[in-house]
Amino acid sequence: MEDEMQRTDMYTHREKRLTIVGGGLLGAAIGYGAAKAGAEVTILDQGDNALRASRGNFGLVWVHGKGTTMPPYVDWTLQGLRLWPEFQEELLNRTGVDSGLENPGGFWLGFSEAEVEKRATALEGINKNGTKVPFEILDRSDLRNYLPGIGDAVVGGSFCPLDGHANPLMLLRALHMGLNQLGARVVNGVTVTDIQHDAPDGRFVAVADDGTRWSGDRIVLAAGLGNASLASHLDIHAPVLPTRGQVLITERLQPFLHYPTNKCRQTKEGSVQLGSTAEDTGVDDGTTSDKIEWLVRRGVETFPALADAKLVRAWGALRPLTPDGYPIYQESERFPGGYVVSSHSGVTLAASHAELLGPWVSGLTQTPPEFTSFRGERFLDTDSSFSNGY
Repeated sequence: MEDEMQRTDMYTHREKRLTIVGGGLLGAAIGYGAAKAGAEVTILDQGDNALRASRGNFGLVWVHGKGTTMPPYVDWTLQGLRLWPEFQEELLNRTGVDSGLENPGGFWLGFSEAEVEKRATALEGINKNGTKVPFEILDRSDLRNYLPGIGDAVVGGSFCPLDGHANPLMLLRALHMGLNQLGARVVNGVTVTDIQHDAPDGRFVAVADDGTRWSGDRIVLAAGLGNASLASHLDIHAPVLPTRGQVLITERLQPFLHYPTNKCRQTKEGSVQLGSTAEDTGVDDGTTSDKIEWLVRRGVETFPALADAKLVRAWGALRPLTPDGYPIYQESERFPGGYVVSSHSGVTLAASHAELLGPWVSGLTQTPPEFTSFRGERFLDTDSSFSNGY
């Protein structure tokens, strides 16, 4: 009760009308958390024509191997994993939609001794930086105790008991249903091209390509690739570039893969998802026969039983990645109340984005201290090439 009174008191000193540009996993999660905290939320979403990363998310809820060059990102991800089970239960109770979270642990699989040794060194380095991510390096015989159908091409791998997977599309559906039930407004078919700041009253105005305008006391840019051009309107540097990922899915099979891996995972429904690629193709989100063939070959090398499975779908999607692969979470110093959020980990970090970013952009909480590492200014003296440090 005291916490609720504090929140109410804080809102008497702040306007709480929040506009979010982007209705994918990132924007929807932030909007859900903000609406739950009491903000009046409007989400402006491009809709089905958007180059939406949510469609291509592999669905892993994953920490081990992340943050090799940024310890705060490891801590942020660990926090997200801790929040996920309760977040999943809340969404299920509110909407009846199962986001599919399972946390049996997860495997990274390598195809050469050198690759596995490099992996072990990287994981050890992460924990030397002060974080504590449990992991175990396993050889092929060890792996077969958990993954009996694994192929001879797999030399070894790593295991983390914290990891798991979820269904990105069902998560997105649950978030949008939750937004509706919380009274948030989602406007589809909107392409925002300009952000204006009305100095006299401090309001932000989002302007669409057809001239339609939406006004709010606070604004969050969660527009994926669109942040690259929109962030400058808030005087924030956000170099976000597209990386295409192609993904395949098989027919439904009898359960054989009880743990998610970095190469493939079996869904609750029985289908097996194979992925994904990382391609520099500009804004082309199509599929190509050579990459499909490569994913199939790698999948069969990993689990030979997949040779008899039928593929039912292939698709591509564009991930919005910063040059170092880590997120941008930043409030504008020039225009307080204006925020830029960019992250490619829309599933892994969904609970954090809802429970922690939602109240933050609503003005209810202070900027988390680790966010100093996630400011866009870190790229001002670097080029735009990817380091894949995430």
